[in-house]
Amino acid sequence: MSFALPSVKPRTTVPDSFSIQEDSFGGHDLMRHGLSSIKQNTQESHPLASQIKNEENKYKMNMTVLRNIQGIHAPLRIAVEMKAAKKIGRLPFLPSSNIMHDVLTGNDFDIGPKDVFNTSEFMELSGQPHAVMEKSLGIL
Repeated sequence: MSFALPSVKPRTTVPDSFSIQEDSFGGHDLMRHGLSSIKQNTQESHPLASQIKNEENKYKMNMTVLRNIQGIHAPLRIAVEMKAAKKIGRLPFLPSSNIMHDVLTGNDFDIGPKDVFNTSEFMELSGQPHAVMEKSLGIL
């Protein structure tokens, strides 16, 4: 019985051969071929890099499991709530914490650099409210 679940396992792609152009002396010719970058052809340097790439895959898998267990209404309801959370906005001169989006994604209990370094009291820009609104409306 297939539940149409996407795979969560990280897959590394390592090619059979690397395309590094060599000159007659066996070195890479920078003048003709530029700087060589084999980083694109190798696997991630840290195990968390593949996990970050798989966040969208995990979300799709969770929505598929939810659809199979509770029906189509549950993922649709969450999708509508996420869309509504993204539309919520404040005036351009007021900071927004995006708490509804964090609650829906489960990031409300996580503390990261954005919580420490992105607070409103440390913002470099704080303009006059009238000037900021006129600029956002295209009047100024």
